[in-house]
Amino acid sequence: MKKLVTFGILLIIVGLTLTYKTDMLEGYYNYFFNNKDEITLGKKNEYYRDYDFMYVQNTTNFSPKNKQDIINIFYTVINAGKDEFSFYCPKEYETCMEDVRNLARDQITLSNINNYVHPFNSFKNMSTQTDTLGRVKLSFVKSYSDTDIKLIKQAIKNIKNEVINPNLSTEDQLKAIHHYIIDNSKYDSNRTDNNIIEYKSDIAYGPLIEGYGICGGYSDAFELFLEELGIKSYKISSTSHVWNAVYLYDKWYHIDLTWDDPVTNTGDQIIEDKFFMISTNKLLELEKSQHNFDYNSYIEFKTN
Repeated sequence: MKKLVTFGILLIIVGLTLTYKTDMLEGYYNYFFNNKDEITLGKKNEYYRDYDFMYVQNTTNFSPKNKQDIINIFYTVINAGKDEFSFYCPKEYETCMEDVRNLARDQITLSNINNYVHPFNSFKNMSTQTDTLGRVKLSFVKSYSDTDIKLIKQAIKNIKNEVINPNLSTEDQLKAIHHYIIDNSKYDSNRTDNNIIEYKSDIAYGPLIEGYGICGGYSDAFELFLEELGIKSYKISSTSHVWNAVYLYDKWYHIDLTWDDPVTNTGDQIIEDKFFMISTNKLLELEKSQHNFDYNSYIEFKTN
């Protein structure tokens, strides 16, 4: 008899749950959105950049109303150095979840967002999970390990002591760093031409620790020195290349260490300045195929 009563109670509970499932989910959904203002970024790490750009801005609003709001949330979370973060799509933003999923699949846009953060906060892998209640969970695997960062920071300190003369102009200090990185690195042709991966040449560890770099490594290495000198900057990427954008003397300039470190038939090291502190017009005059970037993603250069 007791078993029958227990079984009957279970059936009633299951029935009520199925009957009021929509109301329960609605209540759960409304709970989060009535409390959406409680979602905050929390603590930012030491590599957080507290300035904004035309394409992406830091935000405290984690209840998006449009696609740009979603992009800004992604940027803010990555910029803060988070490993995980969750926010919710408002019910009134009907296409929010679809827009989130589309952004999560858009590797070009994600790469562009990644270019605006400190290299140590950049990610090499990212996953986006969504559920039927509008929850979005972002998870990141960083480009740099703690060991990488420790060794790179020591290398930067040593290079600064050796290369940078504080009496020089800022431009001359940047040129000294530009020359040092090129003079102490080789372009990793084995990686780009033969897919042979011997070095971490795609991040700053390659040129600064191992002496080998490709465009990702050169641009990250230079970006770290720009950050060290307190110069506003980011990286620009086309479909096949990445280089640096620098804000100096109230103007934006391009600097491309990769193209200033040409590969020679003799193996001789050559340092050039053709791609140092130049305008977009000059950049495209020198080389168009690999520098054909999207002005809508790097808006500072629309009029440059």
